[in-house]
Amino acid sequence: MDIDQFLNQHENKSLLRLLTCGSVDDGKSTLIGRLLYDSKLIFDDQLSALHADSERIGNAGDGEIDYALLLDGLKAEREQGITIDVAYRYFATPKRKFIIADTPGHEQYTRNMATGASTADLALILIDARLGVITQTKRHTFLVSLLGLKHIVVVVNKMDLKDYAEDVFESIKADFEAFSSELDMPNVTFIPISALKGDNVVAPSKNMAWHAGEPLLPILEEVDVAGGINTDDFRFPVQLVSRPDLNFRGFAGTIASGTIRPGDLIKALPSLKESTIKRIVTADGDLDEAFAPQSIMLELNDEIDISNGEMIVHAENLPHISTHLEASVVWMTEAPLKAGQTYIIRQTSRTTKAKVSDLNYQVDVNTLQKHPTEELQLNEIGRIILTTHLPLFFDPYIRNRETGSFILIDPITNTTAGAGMIERHLSDDKPASKSTDRREFLWEQGLVTPGNRAQRNRHKGKWVLFIGDESQTHKLAKDLEYKLFNKRLQSYYLGLSNLSEGLEADIGDNFWDREEHIRRIGELGRILTDAGLIFISSLERVDDYDLTRLKALNSPNELLVISIGECAVDEKHIDLQLEGGGTAEERIKTIESELDRHTGLPEYNI
Repeated sequence: MDIDQFLNQHENKSLLRLLTCGSVDDGKSTLIGRLLYDSKLIFDDQLSALHADSERIGNAGDGEIDYALLLDGLKAEREQGITIDVAYRYFATPKRKFIIADTPGHEQYTRNMATGASTADLALILIDARLGVITQTKRHTFLVSLLGLKHIVVVVNKMDLKDYAEDVFESIKADFEAFSSELDMPNVTFIPISALKGDNVVAPSKNMAWHAGEPLLPILEEVDVAGGINTDDFRFPVQLVSRPDLNFRGFAGTIASGTIRPGDLIKALPSLKESTIKRIVTADGDLDEAFAPQSIMLELNDEIDISNGEMIVHAENLPHISTHLEASVVWMTEAPLKAGQTYIIRQTSRTTKAKVSDLNYQVDVNTLQKHPTEELQLNEIGRIILTTHLPLFFDPYIRNRETGSFILIDPITNTTAGAGMIERHLSDDKPASKSTDRREFLWEQGLVTPGNRAQRNRHKGKWVLFIGDESQTHKLAKDLEYKLFNKRLQSYYLGLSNLSEGLEADIGDNFWDREEHIRRIGELGRILTDAGLIFISSLERVDDYDLTRLKALNSPNELLVISIGECAVDEKHIDLQLEGGGTAEERIKTIESELDRHTGLPEYNI
């Protein structure tokens, strides 16, 4: 093979961006160092320095090479034996080129981990075989899911310290799957390894012959990440308008997603003016087709006023154009985020002011519980409502990472304060935090009033929600419906499967779809209680924020929350707490008594 052929082959290799994450001392840096060492990708002078440093300051033990020293370049990292900043390594094998981001494991460096994950295609989540799935493992797993990484490799490291036992690996795998079942992680691979000894890193391990899967390097070389690129939605944020002479006017930038060809009908945003593509210009000549993430210049057939920060898209495929949006945010600065604060938002090539209209909740990444809060502290993750000065052109982050992401900049210090992922757009004609108020204002009432229904039914419309012990809530809910029905009261029980196979058939059963699930059952509850029914249902998983939302959505009608057994929500949200003991008949009587107090009319009791 001649040199030109070799260089051409190397240039056209696919590129995989990956990151390592997990808790401190799980062996992330050691794994990457071992990967480079076993792949013969370390130069002789680097190898000599590695041997010398391992003897002088290494933490691997007598006679062992400390592979982490290849990545931990900061003096403080070497002194403490930990990773503090994100370290990038570039290398290539005969099959593929790689960019590895080695991210810190400490909780205080969560923002650094989020930075490394923002551009990655695949995540290596390391777990210490001695410790199993711990708090920081969950934190990084949640962040990986939040940032939309579709390819996850869970690496159970230090198997040599657990005698390469298969049951240890299987137990950790089961624990991880139990936690991640609520997250959107469609492609997860598990590998047992010893980064220090080299087991299952590049070659199969003789010590773990029970593992039928491939070693780590072949998996990284073969994983197909092309499916994560959005090729459907053409989005071209304009970064520069070039006018070298009177005969040429071009719009330069990097294609965020999709494909463009000469002759395609486009629209300019926000003006919505139409034209067609005349030329796709590059330094190497005109192209017949361009796609993400190429940097190009577009010449149009018509004179359209387009400026830096605006966007060119296909005419029949527009993004959302709005000044109101709901987003998840990772907070990255010491000054806390609070509702009412104003920042500079940078989204694609557009920069404008943005006000935090509302702070919905903060997420406990260990339990996946949402908690209403007044502020977000450093490294915390939450859901916010933003109102921008100029309209943004975006897609939901889950569909398009490039147009669905943004950063918030502190206007005083000019530092990056937070990184955000757009969940959905909100209508510009209503304040997002007052959506239920607007709904009530526009609620169209028939000729029959709630008072008329209450007099006819002998009770008010009411929602009875059971939470807690799953084995008991469904049965009690059904028993209550039957008892009330036999008393000629208008009761109706709704099973969750009725929702999942009907109104919610288009959404999944995971953390990210939870918000929409709560919204839909809340709106349904509002309708059924407005119809005068005693609406009875149960929820398997619920937190403080869910109950706050459900009560707001069901307003002005009441929501009676009945907890069976232990439940991890604040007692202020619970109207009736029932212990696990007692007969079903006794508990139904207790519930009826509570309903009398809340639902009965002066002249009627139930």
